[in-house]
Amino acid sequence: MWQSWKRNRAARRVKPGDGRRLQRYRWWQPFTRTLFHLRLPDDDGEQRTWSVDVRLWGDSDGEVRAQLYRDGHQHAVSTLPAAFLVPGGTVEVATSTFGLRRCHFVTDTGRERQLRPDPASAEGWRLRLERTRPRLGRALGITSVVVLVVALLLGLPQLAEQITSIPPVAERVGTFESPIALPSWLNIGLLVTTVLASTERALRLRYHWLLDGGLFEGED
Repeated sequence: MWQSWKRNRAARRVKPGDGRRLQRYRWWQPFTRTLFHLRLPDDDGEQRTWSVDVRLWGDSDGEVRAQLYRDGHQHAVSTLPAAFLVPGGTVEVATSTFGLRRCHFVTDTGRERQLRPDPASAEGWRLRLERTRPRLGRALGITSVVVLVVALLLGLPQLAEQITSIPPVAERVGTFESPIALPSWLNIGLLVTTVLASTERALRLRYHWLLDGGLFEGED
């Protein structure tokens, strides 16, 4: 019921598109734009290509939107998270701090599958790596999880110490002294590797609320 309510709420954000043509993915856009595709039969049985285009840094007004294209023409636009009605189901789109966390086609019967990333995109490159060099792809995936777990274990105690040192918080819950005190250069290095690991996971649309920044994101 909760998922159905969220899906209906997202569907109300959808606005009609203006028919503009889908722009080709450019080589300089790997970390600012995502583009996914889906082939579906129309009501008359003819195959159509549905594309989801998201500018991760926002449109000209700074708002991040998902744009749905039908055979290369803008069909609908929505703020995120988005739920677009298409033949046979719904295309659901959601972002995280580091990219997309969801771009899936959910059928009317509840089955779902991830849309196919554009070959020119960073997500498309990561998918090719997974297919052509599966061992390396798996190793990168495992490394990303290990990095995020280590960062969580090392970072949370330090964060708790900083939060409880704020006077109003200290007055209510007391102060916490972290057993871990890393030098600044190591914390910076940990932050950089965490961003890289979360970005790698976002390229595969992998997301976990604890590992991938969900603690600091509002759930819409």
